[in-house]
Amino acid sequence: MLGSTLAACKATATFPPEDRYGLTSQIRRPCSSIPANTAERCGGIGDVELARSLGIASDSDSELEYHLPFAHDLNLLETAEYREPTGEVTEVKPMLTAFSQRLKADG
Repeated sequence: MLGSTLAACKATATFPPEDRYGLTSQIRRPCSSIPANTAERCGGIGDVELARSLGIASDSDSELEYHLPFAHDLNLLETAEYREPTGEVTEVKPMLTAFSQRLKADG
């Protein structure tokens, strides 16, 4: 996911300056939130807190599922810039869900 976070930051750098606090922020924030929230509670604090962080990461993933195609449709992201993070977002969502469900089942 770190690769797509970096790719998204680089891609959004070409967005219009007036969009810095709009779509640029809406893409960058969840890109970094997914790995950060996944890693945040892996330090052994407990399954409940880890499941909560995974839920936040999943919510961020859902944001990207909307914002990346939207930016592409607005011609702000080239197809190549769009594919890598979109592919990872699609791949990560089921992993977050499965990990969270496993924690709940074990709890």
